[in-house]
Amino acid sequence: MKLEDMSCVDCAAKSCRSPGNEYPAFCLTTHMDQKILDDAMACYREEENHRIAVAAAEVEHEFYCKHTRVEEIMDFARKIGAQKIGIATCIGLLRESRILAEIFRKNGFTVYGVSCKAGAQSKVSIGIPEACCSTGPNMCNPILQAKLLNEAGTDLNVVVGLCVGHDSLFYKYAEAITTTAVTKDRVLGHNPAAALYNAESYYSKLLK
Repeated sequence: MKLEDMSCVDCAAKSCRSPGNEYPAFCLTTHMDQKILDDAMACYREEENHRIAVAAAEVEHEFYCKHTRVEEIMDFARKIGAQKIGIATCIGLLRESRILAEIFRKNGFTVYGVSCKAGAQSKVSIGIPEACCSTGPNMCNPILQAKLLNEAGTDLNVVVGLCVGHDSLFYKYAEAITTTAVTKDRVLGHNPAAALYNAESYYSKLLK
């Protein structure tokens, strides 16, 4: 592989974690366009971005390896002053979302959730091939989920198990900032990292 084709995913040095380290020859830190770096850093001076970045860093600092993801979402929500939490859920994880909503409510938050099948629109109505109806005739509607949560005026949105691609559309159209509580992986019990941990053994097929 050419040096110019290498990036952070090809690095094992992790030199950028702290100052004074030697960087690999292909390191993005030492080879990036200064304007891109300056533009990115300037974005943190915007009020909302600054508030979110500080809150995220404080949650990491205060609760690293102490709080679960669910607890950290609430920690973050408190720090940014979010009171109304929107849940964009897969209909297949409604039970999990009900539990999550109960936890949020018990901790003083208002919750408004929208299922992926809300609106009950057929897949074929937007040109999805009829063969895809084998998993159900009605489409997942992440754009509608986003628009309904926008209308509800949520302060923070939480994704629970939206399908690959559907989550992308939700993030694209949601107006409130969004974090993820559950990433769907039905094969691995919604723990997609398991395929990475076992990529050289049980899931070696992924490397062929």
